[in-house]
Amino acid sequence: MTDQEILAECLAKPGAYEDYPFGPEVTVVKVKAPTQTAGRIFAQIFSLKNNRKVTLNCDIMTGEMYRQMYPGTVTRGYHCPPVQQPYFNTVALDGTVPPQELRRMIAHSYETVRAKLPKYAQKELEEEE
Repeated sequence: MTDQEILAECLAKPGAYEDYPFGPEVTVVKVKAPTQTAGRIFAQIFSLKNNRKVTLNCDIMTGEMYRQMYPGTVTRGYHCPPVQQPYFNTVALDGTVPPQELRRMIAHSYETVRAKLPKYAQKELEEEE
């Protein structure tokens, strides 16, 4: 998948929007309900040493499963503090991970972050679907 396809997949989720809090070289996708003032990150698309990557949220078990399925391609969130690393996967966009699997990873990331929003915000997002 290209960066644009990943971004489109992310932005198709209810409440998702594009942001650049780390500068123009890192595309961040956040989710928030209409009445919230700030969103939570669920995807970061960037380049590291001329290699395209995306970092996605995950639960520990799912994150470990993907790291075992795609060793070297899916790694712990490289830029995250060690205590947060098990909750993020960085995926090399080199074609190793099939597009349908990457879509599942994006959906899992979105749902993981959405589940951490306040109940009222989750309800608002359900109404947008």
